[in-house]
Amino acid sequence: MTALREYQRLEAAALWRAAPDAQRRDVIVSVGDATLTIADMNDRPLAHWSLAALERQNPGSFPALFHPYGDQGETLEIAEDETAMLDAINRLQSALTRARARPGRLRAVTLLSTLAVAAGLAVFWLPNALLSHTVDVVPDIKRKALGQALLGRIERVSGQACSTLETAPILDRLAERLDVRQLVILRSGVASSLYLPGGIVLLNRDLVEDHEDPAVAAGAVLVERARAVEQDPLAELLAAGGIRATFRMLTTGELTRATLDRYAETVISAPRPTPDEATTLAEFARAAVPSSPYAYAQDITGETVLGLIEADPMAGRELQPVLNDRDWVQLQSICG
Repeated sequence: MTALREYQRLEAAALWRAAPDAQRRDVIVSVGDATLTIADMNDRPLAHWSLAALERQNPGSFPALFHPYGDQGETLEIAEDETAMLDAINRLQSALTRARARPGRLRAVTLLSTLAVAAGLAVFWLPNALLSHTVDVVPDIKRKALGQALLGRIERVSGQACSTLETAPILDRLAERLDVRQLVILRSGVASSLYLPGGIVLLNRDLVEDHEDPAVAAGAVLVERARAVEQDPLAELLAAGGIRATFRMLTTGELTRATLDRYAETVISAPRPTPDEATTLAEFARAAVPSSPYAYAQDITGETVLGLIEADPMAGRELQPVLNDRDWVQLQSICG
């Protein structure tokens, strides 16, 4: 079902190029609630683009040339005669734009107030204060766009995310159960799991392929949620870019590709901090997921994760399975 009521399913032929040095491919584009799905001629998904992060390089010219926010190397060409698709993209982007806060007014007021306050502050205090203020005023739709752009940069290192038609709805249901916007399975590039701005959680394929209990993968997502509670992923991104990136985000609402690449390289290689045990257990309790399976997956002896085992909030309770057996078996083969 599309986001436009007059269409049960809207598709169009297009040409897709994954990178500047790649050949263009004939693809089929379909519209969802907030995404474009790009599939090959056998209906195998190749990419998912967020409409909020979609930009057109040549307004008014044809064929229409689109690319994801922050990545002009990946392109999608839609011919002028695909009027229904082009009209749908324009209407959905207009609706998303109207849903945003007015950026011009927000930037002007924020910039003036920041400059006034900064005049009376010591230099050493400014970076943290500016970072905190920027994180507070960035709207959710921009966080989603940044997360989608970061995913694209990470995929250049890790390879394209694993995806099949059968597993896409399973991941959507699991994401809803765990209260995140999107779950992405990667073949490599991420050691275990990673929370991106906008509620995107990346999982290494080992978390689904190497464990019989789906509570292990669910636990990794919940641990990432606990980390996000303690340290906003957007704050991590801006801190990696420095005060210049923070100021650019505050005044223009944008980040450079270099900033995104720098963060992607840093966050993939750096060890993830361990969240507070109480915060982590609260996430497991909220999602009604046992913490013991995840704990034993981290340390089979249980010695270093004793708190997650002894204080398991679901211990002794009747549990609803994280996923049924059929869905879990399908998800375990998502990467082929």
